[in-house]
Amino acid sequence: MTPQRVTLITLGVDDLARSRAFYESLGWVPTTALDEVVFFQIHGAVLGIFGREALAKDQGRPGVRLETGAMTLAQNFTTEAEVDAAWERAVAAGAAPLKKPEKVFWGGYSGYYADPDVHVWEVAMNPFWPLESDGSLDISKVADAAQE
Repeated sequence: MTPQRVTLITLGVDDLARSRAFYESLGWVPTTALDEVVFFQIHGAVLGIFGREALAKDQGRPGVRLETGAMTLAQNFTTEAEVDAAWERAVAAGAAPLKKPEKVFWGGYSGYYADPDVHVWEVAMNPFWPLESDGSLDISKVADAAQE
């Protein structure tokens, strides 16, 4: 059986220095920085930014042009004000605003931006997914609460 977890998310980037500066502008602190990759310790996992060419080579696909995937990375917050502040900070740091935070059809509050390499991030407040005191989300507790 393969464990049900993600321990590392790696984003391919065109300009490692620019991408590093963007994430540092969000207040993130690199834990390790090498010539072709920078790692940030995130809650329970690691986010890596890796030059696209070096990442393709590491994947055993030298010369392949890596693109961004059809996915969204998300951060949940406990208040709409925290969502607004995170979105505004990202845009001020150079993110492309995709959707300003607003109330959404599913009952929460959410907005989207793209980092300098077009990796899409959602910032959201979901009233149906209460966060733990450390900011983590335990979906099993959400499912348990829905059954009560």
